[in-house]
Amino acid sequence: MIAVVTTNGESQGGVAPQRRRPMRLADLADAVELPAMAEAKATESVEDREAAGRREFAVLLGEFRRTAVLVPIDPYGGLWTAEQGGVRWICAFSDEEALARFARAQGDAEREWEYRTVLGARLLDVMVPMLRVPAGVALDAGGDDGMLFPPVEGLVPESAVVDLGGAR
Repeated sequence: MIAVVTTNGESQGGVAPQRRRPMRLADLADAVELPAMAEAKATESVEDREAAGRREFAVLLGEFRRTAVLVPIDPYGGLWTAEQGGVRWICAFSDEEALARFARAQGDAEREWEYRTVLGARLLDVMVPMLRVPAGVALDAGGDDGMLFPPVEGLVPESAVVDLGGAR
């Protein structure tokens, strides 16, 4: 299904499938931070804080993998990507409003943006390896709540993992 989003976030040209509004990753992170956890953080060791950070990221990653995100279509019919630091990033957005903000930030707010709805797991497990270059997913690029899913072990298939020169 291809839908079109205008810069005001309204769908046109196609009817977007009915789906529940995906939880924004920043909202999920805020929900994970309970008052008791905040008090415990004050007395945690560095190792405990690192372990807690890994658990929180695992929750965010799991939510991303289960969530349908919007991926704009570039002018040539492929997924919209950007290159930064030698990595090709598939740009994905949690909702039409985030995509519209991105369009405005790109200075390309006048045109309609086509997009596909894709599960986060499909982006990481199928689309990233298909690029055949170091690639990851940039969620809500340019937004305050943006997050990167880089081509590292545990996030993408082994065939797409970037060799960090023994730093793994």
